Amino acid sequence: MDERAFLNALRTLPLHLGAAGLTDDTAMLAGMVVTTDTMVEGVHFLPSDPADDVAWRLVATNLSDLAAKGALVEGVLLNYPLSEVAWDGAFLRGFRAVLAQYDAPLLGGDTVSLPPGAPRVLTLTAFGADAAAPPRSGARAGDALWVTGTIGDAGPGLAIARSNQARDADEAWLLARFRRPTPRLVEGRVLAPYVRAMMDVSDGLLIDAARMAEASGLAVTVDLASVPLSVPARRYGSTPLAAATAGDDYELLFAAPADWIPPVAATRVGAFAPGRGLTLVDDGAPVPLPAHLGYQHNA
Repeated sequence: MDERAFLNALRTLPLHLGAAGLTDDTAMLAGMVVTTDTMVEGVHFLPSDPADDVAWRLVATNLSDLAAKGALVEGVLLNYPLSEVAWDGAFLRGFRAVLAQYDAPLLGGDTVSLPPGAPRVLTLTAFGADAAAPPRSGARAGDALWVTGTIGDAGPGLAIARSNQARDADEAWLLARFRRPTPRLVEGRVLAPYVRAMMDVSDGLLIDAARMAEASGLAVTVDLASVPLSVPARRYGSTPLAAATAGDDYELLFAAPADWIPPVAATRVGAFAPGRGLTLVDDGAPVPLPAHLGYQHNA
């Protein structure tokens, strides 16, 4: 069973009103925004990744979901599998640093043991407050699609992590974009009161744009010529299509009226229209959709 089929099965269960039909990455509960993510060794991070970077990534990816709701960070819960003393110590150092960086106090959690040789499974739950909370389902026909920052940095960063060697400053920067993503909390707070739909780019620009369109009951067109690539990614050889399908960027993807100019650094990458599905163009010329739009979990 793939991720989409499993989610559809979950939607047949009794759902809390705050779950929004499981169409979003967060839930609303008594005025709080709640989100949770799990990272599995060998799936979401490499066994060779430094433990302090793994801790940073675990927290940052959760806070990115809060950023997409324009929320203030209230705190986090950690579920942690105890392992080697050295790895645990390095994880705690990174965990302390990222919590301090984003003023995200620890609320509690749970510790467990794993069988010898089992991959580490790390879960964090984050809570936010005072959120304007634009849903991913709020886009309207005629809205423009925007994204903050640059897209496609984490894809090369993952390749560099697999090689376990950054050969120059560009590769070191791309590696950091993968291992230590930046949750756009400030930008989210600025954007949330004005945009109609917003989510973070976790699985890839194309697949996440398609998800926003589907949740909104619309069609969306993405222009590859507009996808913002960083200078290091271009030097590495990344293409707009590779960037748009790579995932792990944790930038903010949002819909807003076509005549509105965002008050943060962002790039217009597409538009919504009546209909269904994703259309891909390159400077207006149609482009066939790739076999894989982005990352999706499968059994």
